[in-house]
Amino acid sequence: MIEVQHVTKQYGPITAIQDISFSVKEGEIVAFLGPNGAGKTTTMRLLTGYMPPTEGTLRIAGYDCFESPIQVKQRIGYLPESPPLYLELTVHEYLTFVGRLKGLSSELLTQRKCRVLEQTGLVDVQHRVIGHLSRGYRQRVGIAQAILHDPPVLILDEPTVGLDPNQIIEIRDLIKSLAGTHTIILSTHILSEATALCQRVIIIHQGRIAAIDTPEQLSARLRHSQKLSLTVKQSLPDMEPQLRAIPGVQEVCAAPSSNTFIVEASLDSDIQEDLTQFVVKHGLGLLELKSQSLSLEDVFIRLTHNTPSNKTDKS
Repeated sequence: MIEVQHVTKQYGPITAIQDISFSVKEGEIVAFLGPNGAGKTTTMRLLTGYMPPTEGTLRIAGYDCFESPIQVKQRIGYLPESPPLYLELTVHEYLTFVGRLKGLSSELLTQRKCRVLEQTGLVDVQHRVIGHLSRGYRQRVGIAQAILHDPPVLILDEPTVGLDPNQIIEIRDLIKSLAGTHTIILSTHILSEATALCQRVIIIHQGRIAAIDTPEQLSARLRHSQKLSLTVKQSLPDMEPQLRAIPGVQEVCAAPSSNTFIVEASLDSDIQEDLTQFVVKHGLGLLELKSQSLSLEDVFIRLTHNTPSNKTDKS
């Protein structure tokens, strides 16, 4: 549904993104992650046809974003970081205005307004002036305008920025409800949000793609050892050194919770069986033994830890 092939964008001597390629399948939700200045917003602007690439091609639903901008815009809904709202209009008036801009017939516009007001939870505030709404409700209005013409592709730039925890959960649930019927690419700085919402993540750093995969696969690729959490009913006075003596164990540290130990071992060792035998042998009572993977935050830090470039792109 979304195809980006060898795209470069330069602003004079500044290269914002260089030779990036990725694709997003129909019905998929993909997170676009990267530090400030990495090139996220530039890429999204290219996808919306806001500006052309210096090199490469971008296609949405088979249409070139630069050569067929009208066809592309008919098939995308775009929510920029700051929603393009007219604060003096009511929600209903604003959606009517947007629907007419998008070329919807009167009958279809009426149907779509009813549908998106319900989808976005705006029915009770549809006759209120947008300027009087909370930040969370304004964000809902921004999403409503993006999905009003029922586009197959949604491009969401920081959809939960500036919201309180309750509002973030509400917007996440709304985005989840759109999955399957829409292909969604969203940028975010909230890594837990990417984990909760997205099947895959694209990490961009200094204008280049650093990684594309599921959070689980990225964790597996970057992990150089295995970590396990061991919880027992009772522990030994010298528990940590005894666990370190097990072949393959590299490090052991006590977790804050009572009688829980984090065991790091080499990837090629069958440490789970050895740990189980150790607990049984000493009659400690095994409560839990589970593997710990790298969090998306760990993956992000490892892939973007080097010194940032001097690019001035604000994405």
